Amino acid sequence: MIASLSLILLCQLAGEAIVRGLGAPVPAPVIGLALLLALLLARDQLSVLEFGPLRNDGVEEAAGGLLRHMSLMFVPAGVGVVQQLDLIADRGVAITLVLAASVVITLLATVATFLASAWLIARLRGAR
Repeated sequence: MIASLSLILLCQLAGEAIVRGLGAPVPAPVIGLALLLALLLARDQLSVLEFGPLRNDGVEEAAGGLLRHMSLMFVPAGVGVVQQLDLIADRGVAITLVLAASVVITLLATVATFLASAWLIARLRGAR
């Protein structure tokens, strides 16, 4: 479990190093997650990579443990909101409008991504 968590954190660290080194306009956790995904996909294709934390679904179990306790990750954010209640009271309408707009934009982007993926999959299946 420790080795698997270490691998997850090393991918995160590599993402941070890549973003800072290249000055990429992509969040470092996205790069780290892509690296971890590439590593797991490579492990599934190449049996030589099945060692240490990559053996016996160790990373998957560690990630599942993190997901089971994800509610703990929201405690610092909740404390930050409570500390800024005066700011929220002053700018509550603007914050509400921005949150509503971001929800709508996120929903539209999700629908567009789903439709594009479904179209691409249908096109690839039709090409066979």
